[in-house]
Amino acid sequence: MLDNAPRGTICIEDIEIGMSRSLRKIVTDRDIQLFAEVSTDHNPVHLDDDYAQDTIFEGRIAHGMLTAGLVSAVIGEQLPGHGTVYLGQTLKFLAPVRPGDMVEAVVTVTDMDISKRRVTMETHCAIDGKKVLKGEAVVLAPSRKFD
Repeated sequence: MLDNAPRGTICIEDIEIGMSRSLRKIVTDRDIQLFAEVSTDHNPVHLDDDYAQDTIFEGRIAHGMLTAGLVSAVIGEQLPGHGTVYLGQTLKFLAPVRPGDMVEAVVTVTDMDISKRRVTMETHCAIDGKKVLKGEAVVLAPSRKFD
């Protein structure tokens, strides 16, 4: 993984609207195979070249939730980071991700309720600047008051 920030935690007291973090990752055949095993989603559009060639995608694609997992990685590792609890996530899949694609996952803080430790973030994944997934996440951020 190639990312723009160190791992760790940004507490609610230090988060600001507009703050953003991202990571970049090349999605590999191994990633897709491992995700199929963990999720038990063995749809051949993800795993079988011959089958996938005859679909609307004209080739294998990564699981959409594998791509969405990159957003989770940014949230859980960078912003807010360690100790964050997901409360909700919306997702809209805009285009396929293929083995070998470099995906950039980005989260940006759009709203906060400091008293409830809730942070709302715009989320998206892109390949070469073209969005392939977009959504919104709401999380419970860690606080220094509880550390």
